[in-house]
Amino acid sequence: MALLKVYNLSVFWLLCMILVASNFCNGGITNSFVRKEYSLDMPLDSDVFQVPPGYNAPQQVHITQGDTDGRGVIISWITPDEPGSNTVIYWSENSKHKNRAEGIFVRYKFFNYTSGYIHHCTIKKLEYNTKYIYEIGIGNTTRQFRFMTPPRAGPDVPYTFGLIGDLGQTHDSNVTLTRYESNPKKGQTVLFLGDLSYSNDYPFHDNSRWDTWGRFIERNAAFQPWIWTVGNHELDFAPELEETTPFKPYTHRYYVPYASSDSTSPLWYSIKRASAYIIVLSSYSAYGKSTPQYKWLRDELPKVDRSETPWLIVLMHCPIYNSNAHHYMEGETMRVVFESWFVKYKVDAVFAGHVHSYERSKRISNIAYNIVNGKCTPVNDQSAPVYITIGDGGNHDGPAIGMVEPQPNFSAYREASFGHGIFDIKNRTHAYFSWHRNQDGYAIEADSFWFHNRYWNPFGKSFVASY
Repeated sequence: MALLKVYNLSVFWLLCMILVASNFCNGGITNSFVRKEYSLDMPLDSDVFQVPPGYNAPQQVHITQGDTDGRGVIISWITPDEPGSNTVIYWSENSKHKNRAEGIFVRYKFFNYTSGYIHHCTIKKLEYNTKYIYEIGIGNTTRQFRFMTPPRAGPDVPYTFGLIGDLGQTHDSNVTLTRYESNPKKGQTVLFLGDLSYSNDYPFHDNSRWDTWGRFIERNAAFQPWIWTVGNHELDFAPELEETTPFKPYTHRYYVPYASSDSTSPLWYSIKRASAYIIVLSSYSAYGKSTPQYKWLRDELPKVDRSETPWLIVLMHCPIYNSNAHHYMEGETMRVVFESWFVKYKVDAVFAGHVHSYERSKRISNIAYNIVNGKCTPVNDQSAPVYITIGDGGNHDGPAIGMVEPQPNFSAYREASFGHGIFDIKNRTHAYFSWHRNQDGYAIEADSFWFHNRYWNPFGKSFVASY
């Protein structure tokens, strides 16, 4: 009998140890869905890269928000042969009066490549929640597009964002964009998480691959704003080619409204859109104490009025929580610098790319760690954001399949598949996030999560549904 008691006690303590270990070491779900390892580029004669007909016709048309509040839009396009017209003709759908706006054009050279004429035109003081039609080009090469302005900012304004990162120009990239366009939730604006064309992966940083990528995304980016985040593949720092100006192609091609948020660089800025306040950071610019990016974010976060824009979202390229062997711990320095601010100001979500897979964290923080106290294990923290990595757009490197084992406790769901995300704001207290893998039907959600707003509903219990 005594031996049996000792045995039962030993089993009891063994089970306790297993439970304790699982609490610290084992996270949520790692989906074992099987996907192919590599992705092939689409042929250059693919329809998605088609040049518009007519001499010097505008191409690579894309739009982004043009001011802080959402009443402005930046319309960008390229004419390949000569400057052509800088004029944008635009009018609201219910008006016969046509307006004119004049833009500028820029060019750049990169090694043996010379760009076309890159046009940017900012239109301001548009009406909220209004459909506009715009035209660019001359004569028989005039092209017409449309876009919808957001509603006026307000705490209970519903709005739906799409999330795409690390897209590239492969067959899987095309599936990702098609799946996003066909999603019945109908995203109204894309939050793009960095790594656009991957031109630097081609010989001599082949900048013609910026042109093919611009034509590829035009089918969506000409009709709804894409909010740009810079990634490592936009650096284009190539001393061996005597190219030493970082981000040169990106900053010439993709204008953003950084000055309206008092930023000194187009690589970090903020916008308001409907009920969301979106802060864009640069993982590949200096962000240590007293740097321009550090000072800007320090001054920017207190400006957020959660009674007007309750949803506070941060975009960056390199994730600061990641349980994949690919790019493991690369975001640690940014975590050390900024995580305490994310917790203090109750950021709702931090979206990142870079790692070519999908992962969603629990609400955790590691702000107690000071490198000497040993408190290096993230803890549950209901004031902390949810960290979501969506670097799974379809680039030619293929999905990042090297997951760290065992799955860390901070990780709620992870999967090395291509796909896109949807962040659907319902009101000031609730938003619904879903992740859609490319291999599934349009409406299927591989992972989903109800967000309870950290400011208006800080103690709401989050509901998770994974399939």
